[in-house]
Amino acid sequence: MKCNTIQLSYPFERYDASFQKTISFRRVSMEKDVHRLHSWMQESHVVPFWNLNISLPDYTAHLRKFLQDDHQTLLIGEIDGTPMSYWESYWVKDDIIGGYYEWDEYDQGIHLLIGPKEFLGKGFIYPLLLTMLYKKFQISETNRIVAEPDVRNEKMIHVFQKCGFQPVKEVNLPDKTGLFMICERKGFERRWTDWQENKF
Repeated sequence: MKCNTIQLSYPFERYDASFQKTISFRRVSMEKDVHRLHSWMQESHVVPFWNLNISLPDYTAHLRKFLQDDHQTLLIGEIDGTPMSYWESYWVKDDIIGGYYEWDEYDQGIHLLIGPKEFLGKGFIYPLLLTMLYKKFQISETNRIVAEPDVRNEKMIHVFQKCGFQPVKEVNLPDKTGLFMICERKGFERRWTDWQENKF
C-alpha cells in the first residue's frame, strides 16, 4: 500500500486530562475558514515566518491551490471548540523537503501556527503538538515526523525540541532557511508519557 492512499480521519477530538481541555482538529473549509486564516496571516507574530500577509483574493487563490494538493491535509486546531491554530500535515515523499534527506516511504511532516494573539505564551502549543503527533503516529508504518521551522523562529524550535524533535541541519528552502528536525516514534513516545504523567 502506498502512503498517499492512507488517510487519517478527521475531525479528531480527545480530552487531555493533563491540560484539562478538549483538543480537536478538523479539515479546513474554504467557506468557513478563508477569512479566519487570512486574518491570522496578518498577525505580527505570523508574518515574518509565513510571508502570506497578502490581499484576501490572493490568499483565497493560495488556499484553494493548497486544498487541491493531495499530498497534504490542511487542518484547524481547536481548544474547547475555539479555532486557534492552523496545521499543514503532509507526506514527505511528495514534498520539497524530500529533496533534502533520505526519506522513508511513510515519513510525514508538519507546519503549524497559532493565530489569535490571546493564545500565545500560555503553553497551549505543547498539548496541541503532542496530540497532533499522537494522531500522525497512528499510522503504524510511520516512524519519523519532520519539521523545518525558520532558523529565526527560536520559540518554535524550542517547542519542537520539547515535544521530541531533534535538530539535524539547516536547509536552504525557496522561502526561508529552515532548521530540519526529526521526531522519531520512540522519542515522541517518551515525551507523550512525560506529558501524561505531568513530568513535561
